[in-house]
Amino acid sequence: MNFLCSVCESDKIVKNGVKNNTQQYVCTMCGSHKRPIRQEDKELLTENVRLAKSKQHLQDSNRIERKAFREYARIENALTEYNGEILEALKKFDLSKFTLYHEDDGDKSCGVVHLSDLHLNELVSLGHNKHDFNQAAKRLKKLANQTKLYFNALGIKNILIADTGDKLNSDRRLDEMLNQATNRSNATVLTAYLLQQLIIDLNEDFNISYACVTGNEYRVTDEYGFSDIMATDNYDFTIFNMLRMLFKDSKGIKFIIGDPSELVVDIAGQHWLLLHGQSIGKDVEGSVQKIKGKYASRGVLIDYIIFGHIHSARISDQYSRGSSLVGDNDYSDKGLQLSGRASQNLYVAYDCGNRDGIKIDLQNVGKTKGYDIIKELESYNAKSANKLKRKQTIFQVVI
Repeated sequence: MNFLCSVCESDKIVKNGVKNNTQQYVCTMCGSHKRPIRQEDKELLTENVRLAKSKQHLQDSNRIERKAFREYARIENALTEYNGEILEALKKFDLSKFTLYHEDDGDKSCGVVHLSDLHLNELVSLGHNKHDFNQAAKRLKKLANQTKLYFNALGIKNILIADTGDKLNSDRRLDEMLNQATNRSNATVLTAYLLQQLIIDLNEDFNISYACVTGNEYRVTDEYGFSDIMATDNYDFTIFNMLRMLFKDSKGIKFIIGDPSELVVDIAGQHWLLLHGQSIGKDVEGSVQKIKGKYASRGVLIDYIIFGHIHSARISDQYSRGSSLVGDNDYSDKGLQLSGRASQNLYVAYDCGNRDGIKIDLQNVGKTKGYDIIKELESYNAKSANKLKRKQTIFQVVI
C-alpha cells in the first residue's frame, strides 16, 4: 500500500473498515487513525517546500543586495557632490602670489621632510601630553623652524615633503573611536589649512615637492570608494588634492602624483620608496628586504624606504620610520602601557648616494607661536578614553 502515516510517516498502514462510505486506515506503528498521505504526495510536498525556500532565499538575497547598493549609491553620490563642492570652492583661491622659486647653484642634494601619522583631529589630555589642533599647529611650526635651521645650514634649496599618511583619525570601526577633535568635514578643511601654512612657510626658503601615500586611517567607510573625483573615500588624498588645488600654478611648489599606497620618488638620483607601514611585519629588516626584492624583480632598485604607522621613530641604514605628531594618548599610555614622544624625521639625500637622518623632537614646543586656526571649525566631541572600555558583544547579527 503506497501510503504514509501523516503522524509518524511510517508505511505500516492497514485498512480499518469503512465509515460513511469512506475507507478508514490505521497505522500499526503509532496507532493513528488520521487520514494517511500518499507517498508521491509527500515527495511532491517536500519538493514544493524546497523550491519555495529556495525562491525565498533568492528574494532575500536580492533584497539585501538592492538595499546595500542603494546605500552605497546614496553615500557615493553624496560624497561626489561634497567633493565637487570642495573643488569649486578651492578654484576661488589662488596662493600662487604667495610662493617663490629659489635658484640653486646646481647642488643636487635634496632635503626630505617626513610627515608621518599627524592625526590632527585627535584630542589628548594627559598629565604629560596634550594634543589638539592648537598644539598640532605649534608642533608643525616648530618642525618648520627646525627644518629651516637644519637645511639652510647645509645650503639646501630643494626639499621633498614626504607624507606617509594618517593625517586624520578615522572612526569607521568601534575600536577606532579615539579622541576626535571636530567632525571629519571640519577636520579635513582644518588639516588642509594647517598644511597650507606649513608649505608657504617652508617655501620662503626652499623649493618644495609634495608626495603622498595613504595610511590605514584613510578610508571614509569600509566598502566604497570608486568615484573619479578626488578619491572620495580617502581623507589623506582628499586633503592632498585640496592642497594641489590651492597651490595650482604656484612657483616653487609641485605635487607628485603616483601609486596611492607605495610611491617611488627619485631624490638626488636615489630611489626612495614611500609607504605607510602597515605592511611591515615584526621583522622590520626582513620586510624591508622583501619589499626591495619585489621591486628589484621589476627592474627598480630601491635605495631607501621611509614609513610610519607604529608611532615610534627609528632611523637606520636601509630604512627609517617616523613617529607621530600626537605622542602618547589615553590608549597607548593606559591600554598598551607604551610611552612615546611627538616627533617627525628630516633627511638629506646626496647625489653621491649618501643619506643623513635626524629625528626632530616636537614633544615640547616652548613659546612657539603656532599656525593660525579657524576657530569656527574647532569644536570637540568624543572622548578617546572610550577605547579603554572593554566592549562585549552578546549576540550580533550582521546583514
